[in-house]
Amino acid sequence: MTDSHELSTAEYTRYSRHIILPEVGLEGQQRLKRSSALVVGAGGLGSPVILYLAAAGVGRIGIVDFDAVDVSNLQRQIVHSEASVGTSKLRSAEHRVHELNPFIQLDLYEEKLVADNARRIFEPYEVIIDGTDNFTTRYLVNDACVLMSKPNVYGSIYRFEGQASVFSAADGPCYRCLFPEPPPPEAVPNCAEGGVLGVLAGVIGTIQATEALKLLLGIGSSLAGRLLLYDALEMRFDTLIVRRSDDCPVCGKNAVIKTLQESAVSCASLFPQEASGAAREITPEDLHHRLMGEEPLLLLDVRNPEEYELCHLNGSTLIPLRELADRLGELDPARETVVYCKSGRRSKKAAELLSAHGFTNVRNLTGGILAWAARIDSSMPAY
Repeated sequence: MTDSHELSTAEYTRYSRHIILPEVGLEGQQRLKRSSALVVGAGGLGSPVILYLAAAGVGRIGIVDFDAVDVSNLQRQIVHSEASVGTSKLRSAEHRVHELNPFIQLDLYEEKLVADNARRIFEPYEVIIDGTDNFTTRYLVNDACVLMSKPNVYGSIYRFEGQASVFSAADGPCYRCLFPEPPPPEAVPNCAEGGVLGVLAGVIGTIQATEALKLLLGIGSSLAGRLLLYDALEMRFDTLIVRRSDDCPVCGKNAVIKTLQESAVSCASLFPQEASGAAREITPEDLHHRLMGEEPLLLLDVRNPEEYELCHLNGSTLIPLRELADRLGELDPARETVVYCKSGRRSKKAAELLSAHGFTNVRNLTGGILAWAARIDSSMPAY
C-alpha cells in the first residue's frame, strides 16, 4: 500500500464496478482507501467481513483473534483453508487477504480482547465489526464502542438463525439498550455444541460487511435503530425497531458504566469447574480398562441424537441432557453409571443432576468422547 490515497492505475481497474456506481464514484472509492475498520474475530462472521472489506478496498483493516484454525472451523470460516489447520487464524487470514488484495494495510492483534487492551486496539479505527461468539466479548465490544463513540456493526448466529444491527451510532441505541444485562447461565446455549448452519455465517457476515461499507462511505440507511432477524429454515427476514433506552447502563441518561469491565457470562460459565456436589471423574484410560474387564457399567450418553448417530460408545444409552430430568425413572439409582458427552461439560451437569436425585455411584468421563477418540479409539470421528 502506498502513502498516497490516490488510486493507482491498477486500482482503477480493480474497483471499476464501484467507481461507476453514482453512490460511490471515484471520491467514494478514495474515501474507502482512506478509511479503517476493525474486525473482532476471524471466525464464521469475521471471514466474510474480512474478505469483502478487503475486496472493496478499505485501506486499513485490523483483525483481533488469538485462536488457531481447527478442521471443524472450515465448514463456515471461509477465510481459512485445509492448509491453515493448526496455524494462527490471523496468519491464515493475512495470507488470504494479501492474495485477494495487495493494496491494503492489514493490522494483526494476536491477543484476547479484554478491558485492559480494548481502547488501545479500537482507537485507530472508524468502525468496529463484532464477529464474536460469546457474551463476555460482545458486551465488552459494545461498551467500548459507546465510551469511544464508535459505531458497532453487530452480528450473531446460532443453529439456523441470525441477527444483525448497527449499535452505538450517533444517537441510536446500543446493545445494552436491547439486552441491558447478560442472560442467566442456564439460558446460554453452548457455543461449541449448539451447532450452526455453515452458510448462515456468510449471510450475516455479508450483511455486516455491507453495513460497515455504507458507514464508511456515508451512504444509505444503516441498521441503527433496527434489529434484523433472519430465519434460514423459513427463508424469512424480519425487522424489529430498537430505541435508545434512557435506563441503559452504558448510554442512558444515568449511565453507571463509565469504564470498561468484563462482567458478562461466557459459554464456559455454564459448566463451572468447581461446584458443590461436583461429580467424580473417570479418565478415558480407566474407563477403557474397566470396559475391557466387562464390568456391568451403564454408559449414559447425554448428547443430542444427531451427535449420537455420528459416533458413540458401544452399549451406551442415549438420554439427551434436556430430557434427563423427566426420564430419571428409566435409570437405576444403585447402578454404577458413567455419563459422557462431547467434551465433558454437559455430562458434568448431568452427573450432578443424577447425584442430586439419589444416584450414589455416578462418574463423569473426563474430556468426553473427544478425549476418548484422541486417546483410546482414533477411528472414532471427532466433531
